[in-house]
Amino acid sequence: MEGLVGYGRRNFMVPVPSCSSFAELNARLEASCRADLSRRVRGKPVTKAELLEVDRVVMLPIPTPSFEARRVVQARANSLSLVRFDRNDYSVPTAFAHHEVTVIGGIEDVRIVCGDQLVARHPRSWEKERTSFDPRHYLALLERKPGALDVARPLERWELPGCFGLLRRRLESDLGSVGTREFIKVLRLLEHASVAELAGAVQAALEIGATSSDAIALILHHRAERPVSLFSLDGHPHLRPYRIDPPDLSAYATLKGA
Repeated sequence: MEGLVGYGRRNFMVPVPSCSSFAELNARLEASCRADLSRRVRGKPVTKAELLEVDRVVMLPIPTPSFEARRVVQARANSLSLVRFDRNDYSVPTAFAHHEVTVIGGIEDVRIVCGDQLVARHPRSWEKERTSFDPRHYLALLERKPGALDVARPLERWELPGCFGLLRRRLESDLGSVGTREFIKVLRLLEHASVAELAGAVQAALEIGATSSDAIALILHHRAERPVSLFSLDGHPHLRPYRIDPPDLSAYATLKGA
């Protein structure tokens, strides 16, 4: 096996391939390996593909669960709600500061779990001494300290659609410092919705002049509701013989008369 790894590195990785993602690199390596099956090994009268078929007869079956390349470590969130993993820091919600957590480092992302709850997910950084902030993790703290909204480091590079800036200006114009708190309450809706979903709700609220956080939350939840659809018997032929009598609504007429 180690010899094959060395052969693959010398023949498929020299020069170092340039790829936009691991998926593209893996696809290229798979194609190179499959093409190599037609090669005849020195001293053997048949190709590698034919030798592989001989080996498969005595091979064990492939395990059903797929192997997940990952590293799992125990860590502790510090007072800044940061968890260190592989010499990089990743944020968690401020409610989990000073908590013991489990960090699951994969190829493309880092997941942070507290107990049985997934509390954070970040793209994995392969550099060193970097800090990855998720601004949503600090909104609960900012609600208590709204004056830090413009200077908080986790929010430095947070780019939101223009409707959020317009909403903030309107709230602060109408309510002053209270408007800043109200705007942070709107941002906290991102804890349970995507930026696109909340942006649509904010835009709708601006159009009708209902800019409070409660109004925007109502619009957001209304849009998330799935419309009730009529039940169809298509695909359920065994239910067709059954008939359900319509409900008796006469009792409601009596109440109306009373």
